[in-house]
Formats: sequence, structure tokens, C-alpha cells
Amino acid sequence: MGGFFGITSTNDCVPEVFFGVDYHSHLGTKRGGMAAFDKEIGLQRVIHNIESSPFRTKFEHVLDDMHGTSAIGCISNSTPQPMLIRSKLGVYAICMVGIINNADELVDVCLNSGSGHFDAMTGGAVNSTELLAALINQKDSFVEGIKYAQDMIDGTASIIILKDNGNIIAARDKVGRLPILVGKNDSGYSVSFESFAYQKFGFIDEKELRPGEIVELSPDSMTVLSEGGNKMRICSFLWSYYGFPNSTYEGVSVEVMRYINGRIMARNDENNGINNDVDYICGVPDSGTPHAIGYAGECGKPFARPFIKYTPTWARSFTPSNQNIRNMIAKMKQIPVPDLIKFKKLLFVDDSIVRGTQLKGTVDFLYENGAKEVHMRSACPPIMYNCKFLNFSRTKNDMELIARKVIYDLEGEEGEKYIDEYSNSNTERGKKLRQVICEQLNLASLEFQSLEGIIEAIGLPEDCLCTYCWSGKE
Repeated sequence: MGGFFGITSTNDCVPEVFFGVDYHSHLGTKRGGMAAFDKEIGLQRVIHNIESSPFRTKFEHVLDDMHGTSAIGCISNSTPQPMLIRSKLGVYAICMVGIINNADELVDVCLNSGSGHFDAMTGGAVNSTELLAALINQKDSFVEGIKYAQDMIDGTASIIILKDNGNIIAARDKVGRLPILVGKNDSGYSVSFESFAYQKFGFIDEKELRPGEIVELSPDSMTVLSEGGNKMRICSFLWSYYGFPNSTYEGVSVEVMRYINGRIMARNDENNGINNDVDYICGVPDSGTPHAIGYAGECGKPFARPFIKYTPTWARSFTPSNQNIRNMIAKMKQIPVPDLIKFKKLLFVDDSIVRGTQLKGTVDFLYENGAKEVHMRSACPPIMYNCKFLNFSRTKNDMELIARKVIYDLEGEEGEKYIDEYSNSNTERGKKLRQVICEQLNLASLEFQSLEGIIEAIGLPEDCLCTYCWSGKE
């Protein structure tokens, strides 16, 4: 994944952009970057690796070294950015969030159409943001180029560009899988993935871009360059997992959605005759917690935190890239509250179950600390397909997903015909899936939120939501 943030202003805005980008650190762990425009200096750019140190500590120096009345920055889980580009469209800095699945094909398109070369990375791969810029530069304007690039890309590309006059161009991806929000204050405009990031600096909500919409921002104006379309497929996982709790997308609060989602899950359990004879309802911290609060409120059982995550030094559970070290860190971060675990029946709600590796460690940890029973609820349906639009997961293929692996173990390739049945807890195949995962993870019981339930919790029409990872529908 990744996120970006930018401001164009009448004042030096580098400090605000520094903190605004840092507010997107939950979306990525590999690279961070900033670019700024100053009338005397021109465009400046800095990129750092943030795999072993967070954005804030790597970029504190920019508060002294970088100045400008316009600036953009990003957190990236892919290639280094922003890129500084010199082309017939001028000199500009560019960031993107998304994924280009047909990169090799598009590199050939660019090379065959006159682009002399790309700066190749290890193994010959091309920086995806540089490739995006090369596609944009095929045309005679930014608008034409952005539309051309987004039409050519198999995947997703939401884009911000800092021009050499200080203006910022923001372009939401064609079907709005990701949000772009614009804020306004007396000094200028801000553009952000997460709305709360600019609200902290006194910007008020001005506009949420439509799918495919392109706008240009200057300190005193916002110009719509392309109105975009009505077809939207915004990622449902924004609300279930990786969106920050304080954010709002398409008018729907992340935190409020999670409370509602938990209540629906508890109601589903009651309607399905599942008697939760447990002592406490608990959330797998942090993103599982609000779902669990909603669940507890609906079922009338007390909410508790039987273990706390120790986050001062390891704030993000998905770093580093080495799986063995990640598992060790996940274990070291879990600090038990013995009085809330020993001899207790615990029902946990997690935001999702992807591969099950860290969840297995969590369940083992609870039993090691004296839990009598551990029940699990997933705040979203079984993940059946690896995301091909946003690259938000480390999984490389569908068989790394615990649900798909269980299906394959049960029926081989034949099981792919019955994925819908396995997702449904009321079918025999659905019951078998849950039984096998319970056995593998040592759970007393397991249930997933239904697709209908999570759509109800979000509150947007189903045809506006991307549910590909659960349903396989694009």
C-alpha cells in the first residue's frame, strides 16, 4: 500500500507536509519521500529507506534543509518516490499509490515509442513511478497523459504531481479504489489520502475527488481539469483494516463503521444460534479492538484487553520483511494481563485472517498464559483472492491464504468451483472450512463476518465497493 500528502500555500509548508506524510506511516514500511518547491531554489527532493527506522526519524532533517511554499510527500511499500522528472511537460515531482501489474509490457510500449531508457533497479525492474511518468509524458498535457496512463495500467494508480510553478495536480484512480481528499484553509489547499492528516493543521474538508477526477490546486484556487466518472469500486478493506480510525471515506467514518460491524457480527451469531458462553469479548489490537467493542455492546458481554501490545519501539506489526523476525517481534510485543486470561473463556475479534501465521502465535500465547478457551471472529469474510489492485498484502498467490489452502487440502483444484459455498457458514463446505481452521489454529470456535454484513456496516451500495479479495468480483 502507501499514502501521500501535499500542500500548496502562500507560506512555507514543509513542516506541515513533514507531519502530514508521517500521519500516513500506517500504510507503508519501505520508502518515504518528500519534494518541495521554492521560488528561489526550484524543486527539491529527498528519499529514504524506512524499513528499519520510521519516517519521522529519517526525515527530521528536512525541517532545516528543505523549504518551499508547496510540497508533497509519500509513504510507499514499493519503489522509491517521489520521482523528479524533466520532460516536455516541464520539471515536476510525482508520487503514486497503487500497483502496475503489466509493468514489463508498458516498459516496452514506452521504449518503442521513443523513451530512450529507464533507470533499472536490481534485477532489471523499473521504478513504477518512473514508468507512470513515462506514460504521462507520451501526451501533450498532464490531463491527457494521466488519462492515457490510467487507461494503459492494469492495476491502480492514484497520483499527485508537484509542478515547477508550485501547483499540485491530484488524480484519483479510474474507479476510485483509493480516496483522495482536498482540504482548504486561509493560506491554500491540501491533498491527502487520510482526511484527518490535514484537519490537524486547520484545513477544512473541501472536496473528495470522484473516481477518475483530476484537479489542479494553487494557493488561491482549485480547478477541475477532468470531472471523472460515476463508476466507483472503493476498497472495502479501508474500513475493515488499513484505514486509520479517525478517517472518513465517502462520508463513512472508519471507527464508526467498525463499531457497527462488530454489532452485526454479534447479531449474526445470535441469529445462527451460536451461544457465546465466554467471560470477555476482546479485540486483537489494534484494528480488531473497535470491532470487538461493537460486538461486546451488542451481545452484552464485558469487553476486556487480556493483552496489550508494546509499541514504543515496534509500532507496526508488519515490519520487518523477514517472516521469522516478524513472528518473534509479534510475540515480544504481546504483554499479558494474567488476571484477564487465566482460567477465562475469551472471544477475540480480529480485523481479518489472511495467512493465519501471526494469529496462531497469538492463540498459542493466550493458552500458554492460562486461557481456558479462545474463540475467534474475523471482522471480514474469508479472504479467498490475493488483491491485484492495491498490493496491500505480502501474499504472492492465493494458495498462501489460509482459507484457500484449506480448500485445496480438502478438495484440490476441484474446490475452486465451490468458493462461494466455503465462504458461507450455513453450508456444509462452509462449516468444514471453519472446523479445519479451528483445528489448525487451536480455536474453540471460529466465524467470519458475512459479505452482506460488512457491506451493511459500510453503508454504501454494493456496486460502489470493491470486494474482490472476498468474492472474486471485480
